[in-house]
Amino acid sequence: MATLTPSSGRGTWRDLWALARYQLTHIDRAGWRRFWMALFGLSVAFFLALYSTALRETNHPAASAVMSLLSLLIAFLVALKIVPYLAKRTALERWMMKVEYEFTREGVVYFLMIMLLAGAALNTGNNLLFIILATLLAGILLSGILSAIVLSQLQLDFSLPEHVFAERPMISRLTVENFKWVFPSFSLTLSAREPQKGKRRNFTPTTRQILDAPVYVPYIPHRSSVTQHVELTFPCRGRYTQDGFRVSTKFPFGLLRKSHEVAARQEILVLPNVQPTEEFYEILPLIGGEIESFLKGRGHDLYAIRDYQESDSARHVDWKSTAKAQQLKVREFTREDERRLVLVFDGSLAATDEKTLGHFEKGVSFCACLAWHFHEIDAQMQFLAEGFETPMSPAGEIIYPVLEKLALVEPKLDSTASLADLESRIASAARGFHIVITSRARGSIPTNLWGSSYLVFMDSL
Repeated sequence: MATLTPSSGRGTWRDLWALARYQLTHIDRAGWRRFWMALFGLSVAFFLALYSTALRETNHPAASAVMSLLSLLIAFLVALKIVPYLAKRTALERWMMKVEYEFTREGVVYFLMIMLLAGAALNTGNNLLFIILATLLAGILLSGILSAIVLSQLQLDFSLPEHVFAERPMISRLTVENFKWVFPSFSLTLSAREPQKGKRRNFTPTTRQILDAPVYVPYIPHRSSVTQHVELTFPCRGRYTQDGFRVSTKFPFGLLRKSHEVAARQEILVLPNVQPTEEFYEILPLIGGEIESFLKGRGHDLYAIRDYQESDSARHVDWKSTAKAQQLKVREFTREDERRLVLVFDGSLAATDEKTLGHFEKGVSFCACLAWHFHEIDAQMQFLAEGFETPMSPAGEIIYPVLEKLALVEPKLDSTASLADLESRIASAARGFHIVITSRARGSIPTNLWGSSYLVFMDSL
């Protein structure tokens, strides 16, 4: 193996200088800062301990007690705040599970008792007090070891239904599996993963947290799993995400709350509420009457009289009209067994104030209720929205794509171009009865849309 020396060439000095610059630029400044802080704190604690001994020998018991308590407090703060941070910078991080510790109210009382007992032991030199102090400290150590065992080798599975609707309670299944061969797990609390410090959650209508309340699991045997049924209710439509779970426990003594984060990315799309509202029951009969008078078929209500075609049945010939016109005429009736509907959702808004957005959400819910109603009566339906269009199909085949689009639809500011685009899309839609849900002003609707469509204005909902 060749060894590089300063005399081996000019490039060697450059390589050494480049290596030194790399080490200086990639130094772990935060880790070194914590290291020097820990060294300084332990030095101060050691000096205060020596000073306490000297005060006790010079018959100053009160000052000696204060110095010993300060020494113990500084050493405890270094052990609690700095040592775990430095340990994670070592090779221990590769195999140790990341556990966060938080004092409970009982733990604070327990720690104060240790401080008082430590001061009394240092002042009196009583061996019994030192034994009791060591036992109390061993309790904290034992609590940390047992809780780390309880939180280790766990796997979570969060199962949700395929289709979830807003404002309707649903049951989900949260399964926790314990892979440990010997030890069970006790007293686990499962909650949503907390956001990182410095980052804010985005609680927009399209991004929310799935699990909004903690779930308690008292006991999980080794090499087995436990399933908890959790009732969830999503207040609004939109996309809900779960970045992970936070598993915590206060086992065994309740002195510390130990937490461990489990990364488990999950996402669910909450569909709009399809439960009929009072406005839906008021408008539905009006829409039904318009549909029956518009569509033609083999019903009982006369729709029109037209010229005979080869595919027409002879029983529909209107002989009175035929004799009068000297040409075969047939009768057409309103269709009852097949309905062709074109449902149009216009998401344009004139303003984005709170009241207008409230009407927009009502319009989305009304459109979802209407689409679900046509699905229940097996109608032929086509759906049109901004950037989305379905073919004319049985409503049962397209109902969930339609609801998924409505779950994510967002309002946009009104414009003349959007109105022209709406007219062209309606004109190119399949033949059928048009139902347009819009927030535009009544005076801005063209005459041709009034004549060929039934319009539902969001501000009337």
